[in-house]
Amino acid sequence: MRVYFFDMKKIELLAPAGNLEKLKYAIAYGADAVYAGVPDFSLRVRINNFTQESLKEAVEYVHQHKKKIFVTLNIYAHNVHLDEIKSHLKFLKTLDIDGVIVADPGIIMLVKKYLPKVEIHLSTQANATNIEAVKFWAKNGVKRIVLAREVSLDEIREIKKAVPKMELEYFIHGAMCMSYSGRCILSKWMSNRSANLGDCTQPCRWKYTEVKSPKSKVESEILEKTVVDDMGRFEVDLEEDRHGTYFFNSRDMNLSAHIQDLIDAGIDSLKIEGRAKSVYYVATVVRAYRKIIDALKKKNLTQVIKEQQKELDTLVNRGYSKGFLLGNEPEHNFEGALSETDYKFAAQIEGKKKINGQVLNVVFMHNEIFLKDKIEAISPKGNEKVKIKKILNYKLEKVTEAHGGHDKRFFVQFDKILAGKTLLRRKLTK
Repeated sequence: MRVYFFDMKKIELLAPAGNLEKLKYAIAYGADAVYAGVPDFSLRVRINNFTQESLKEAVEYVHQHKKKIFVTLNIYAHNVHLDEIKSHLKFLKTLDIDGVIVADPGIIMLVKKYLPKVEIHLSTQANATNIEAVKFWAKNGVKRIVLAREVSLDEIREIKKAVPKMELEYFIHGAMCMSYSGRCILSKWMSNRSANLGDCTQPCRWKYTEVKSPKSKVESEILEKTVVDDMGRFEVDLEEDRHGTYFFNSRDMNLSAHIQDLIDAGIDSLKIEGRAKSVYYVATVVRAYRKIIDALKKKNLTQVIKEQQKELDTLVNRGYSKGFLLGNEPEHNFEGALSETDYKFAAQIEGKKKINGQVLNVVFMHNEIFLKDKIEAISPKGNEKVKIKKILNYKLEKVTEAHGGHDKRFFVQFDKILAGKTLLRRKLTK
């Protein structure tokens, strides 16, 4: 018997916040809550510049917008980390955070000691996959469980029916790890940087080429060979078939067609992966799922899903998969190729400025735009085509193109004034 939970609650859309700027875009484009953390404890050491000061600012900003923020504290700690974690928990006590995301039982005990009034969310790193595990964590003070990606839709229903008071969270979009619930040892093994301490070098994404050696031989359709990664760091012996040598690489998750199913099964929070991704990625994905959620009770739901799937297809990805949701093994991307897209993220609109009697937009460039380019403006409401009428560089000189890779701002006159936090993408010519 199917259990329906949709009418009983407000569904949370939870977005990644790799830094303060990405957090603000996530909120602007429709997130109900964000998750963030300082590098040392949050499984994101690289491409994460949160400090205690910026985390404090983040909490204040999120609450000003009447949203929630959950702090990631989900490394698997060794003894050497404990004193720093205790100190960090004392700092978090000074903030009005909405919850902490934890994997390590020892850290959970410390959270209960230092932050007794703060919600504890169990990280997907703890790989909760069954009813009895959920009951165990409920008895130990956990308010919400981020279910392992390996949990299927049927299993979600069973867990919610058995433990109805436990909040359940599930990843709906983003990169998938080749290891069980992301608990990977490859990075530590191959480059001495531990994924379980937030410093994954992603050897599962490296490209490997054959090393000419006596080990290489062909038996039937299987090729036994030794391969080395593209920078000559590590050799691996493997068997390879006709598909190629990206032998760990999984496709990205995309559950945009199954949001209603997840809610009906009992999911309370829909989580997007991507703290290391760009503001363009965060904004586009958050907006897509926001629009789908808002359309769930409307007659045009099918149309909205198709429209937003097209938007998600404009993002660079490794091919999309439904993961383990329907009880199948997720697809792998053995070729390693990224998807082709007709668009390229170009710039952010930071505001407007009056120059020589004209109002121009202040633009921070990520990639190039040219005066004659076909440009789309991406906003929380939707997309619209805009024309570039004039580009000024930081010296206020007229130019015909603008490029990224530096911290200078350009001033651009479009055929209309664009609001702050609008993003620009250009149509690529073929």
